[in-house]
Amino acid sequence: MPTPTDIRLHQKSRILEVVFDDGSRFELPCEYLRVYSPSAEVKGHGPGQETLQTGKEDVTITDIRPVGNYAICPTFSDGHNTGIYSWDVLYDLGLHRKELWGEYLRRLQEAGIARRPV
Repeated sequence: MPTPTDIRLHQKSRILEVVFDDGSRFELPCEYLRVYSPSAEVKGHGPGQETLQTGKEDVTITDIRPVGNYAICPTFSDGHNTGIYSWDVLYDLGLHRKELWGEYLRRLQEAGIARRPV
């Protein structure tokens, strides 16, 4: 699995840029990272226990802590700070961003929730 060679938080655009040693470069919006947090709060403790995250359009990352040599743990502006994003998770989120974001938008629509309240 590739490992990051550079991780940069762009506060103004609310993008976490991650460059991997295989040459891959991903721009991951803070909202996307927040709604796909690998935490138990979001994923639950097993299949079917996921919690749809809403109201995260304007969330930012306020701090990033390293976790050993294998992950980061961001703190989001809504207080969420329990998701540990391993290199594998970040790479997967980058690689499948388009499909996962479409899935998230579909789930919001099915729940009758607007991403940006009117």
